Amino acid sequence: MSDLFFGNLSSKRSHDIYLASISDQKEYVKNNFMLGDNTTRILFNDSKLLGFMIARHKFVAKMFEGYKNVLEIGCQEGFGSMIVAPDVENMVAIDFYKPYIDSCLNRIGINIDFRGYDIIDGPIKENFDGIFAMDVIEHIDQTDETKFMENVVESLQPHGAFIVGSPSLESQQYASKSSKIGHINCKTGKQLFNICKNFFHNVFMFGMNDEVLHTGFLPMAHYIIALCTGVKKTDK
Repeated sequence: MSDLFFGNLSSKRSHDIYLASISDQKEYVKNNFMLGDNTTRILFNDSKLLGFMIARHKFVAKMFEGYKNVLEIGCQEGFGSMIVAPDVENMVAIDFYKPYIDSCLNRIGINIDFRGYDIIDGPIKENFDGIFAMDVIEHIDQTDETKFMENVVESLQPHGAFIVGSPSLESQQYASKSSKIGHINCKTGKQLFNICKNFFHNVFMFGMNDEVLHTGFLPMAHYIIALCTGVKKTDK
């Protein structure tokens, strides 16, 4: 056992206790989880972003705790998916970018149903009582925005909830070059509220600055989140 530790002065008991505390590691060896190409890029370029991502998905996990069927739109490489999945019974995670779904299927062994699908193509009618899309709507062309919301609503049970999050329009003056390229549809808090209000009776707005979630002045929020309930009936 001495060849497992550096140093000479720690007691055998402290070594034994530490080994006991990590004894369940062998259960995860088969997954030997890697982050995926894009998430690894974020880790090296600006690792703080992973902390922000964790905080956003933790909020979703707390809001959807105990939900039976949850759909994630825009799962990327599954990093955030794994934060939400343990708190819900069943989870489907979709993305329209094939390499992301291939990465999820090759790396992630827990019970998440990863699928390649573009929600603009149509709804997924599988009785979802919760749907969330974090860092998605800002990448959607405005010409597709209404179709996106229509398909979300048609995928959601009438009593279900939808959570959508995006960097705020005001934050974009501080965004990285790559973010500015991809963020073609950022909105103010009021604009996101109005879009969601067209499809839901109740829209609750939150702001985030770094990992801190708040109900403060939205124009000063770097990230905005809408929690929507009460699906409005459509003519369809």
